[in-house]
Amino acid sequence: MIVVTGAAGFIGSALVGELLRQGWQDIVAVDDFSRPDKAPNLEGKTLSAKVDRKEFFDWLDANQQLVQFIFHLGARTDTTEFDTAIFDELNLHYSQEVWKRCVKYGIPLVYASSAATYGAGEHGYDDDHDLIAKLKPLNPYGESKNDFDRWALAQAEKPYFWAGLKFFNVYGPNEYHKGRMASVVLHAFRQIRDTGGMKLFRSHRPDYKDGEQLRDFVYVKDVCDVCLFLMEHRKHSGIYNLGSGKARTFLDLARAVFAALGKDEKIEFIDTPADIRDKYQYYTEANMAKLKGIGYDKPFTSLEEGVGDYVTNYLIPGSYL
Repeated sequence: MIVVTGAAGFIGSALVGELLRQGWQDIVAVDDFSRPDKAPNLEGKTLSAKVDRKEFFDWLDANQQLVQFIFHLGARTDTTEFDTAIFDELNLHYSQEVWKRCVKYGIPLVYASSAATYGAGEHGYDDDHDLIAKLKPLNPYGESKNDFDRWALAQAEKPYFWAGLKFFNVYGPNEYHKGRMASVVLHAFRQIRDTGGMKLFRSHRPDYKDGEQLRDFVYVKDVCDVCLFLMEHRKHSGIYNLGSGKARTFLDLARAVFAALGKDEKIEFIDTPADIRDKYQYYTEANMAKLKGIGYDKPFTSLEEGVGDYVTNYLIPGSYL
């Protein structure tokens, strides 16, 4: 039995789908299932059980002998939310309880960290455990993820295998419900489809031209592949970057969406919203040497290939992964 928390969300539901395609059949989905806009993410997926996140620990206490692995992907992911109490409850304390039970019951664990932990990138983007205490995230979401990473590393008792994954800018199917927090690919697709053009944030720094802010965009299918590798590998516990390893500009991304739609480029620039302007990252790029060093050798999907697949096979028909 494999447990996926956050199973109705973007990455969680994509992982559930990939597990099923790979022949894993005993899957338990944990989430807050009260949001109807997330329900399509799990439609057609055969599950052993759906467990409300508030009831999960009681369920796990009663069923722990059946659980082979936990993917803890559930979290509050809104980078514009500044109520730290919400993040303490859902991201830090909840994750601590998952960890403690994995230790108690001997269950291996993969959990979601975030590249938001790197803040402005003043210490680079290396997933070296010694750097984690020095990181200064730019928002409470990133702080909550880094707080848990620091807490996990400090624990004397750890699951016999565990891995924290610092997700960079993940995009792909099943993010329809995410609103403002959806990937730029989805926003670009909708803008170009509806208006024929695309608006990008202009640069508010002299060292970056408009649209040339850089991000490490990683396709959700690659994220799922890494998760399955770690589940089957179960060696070399630690915290790992999960990006493509190649920073690309927002202009590159927009042009890939125009190309996938077969439309002429029409791009204009707008001010970055004031509420996120001073917290805005201008460059992220995952150092992927650590994951590759433990044997993950599958190439990551290029931005053009990933955007083409996403737009053509999912966004245009409105389908799910």
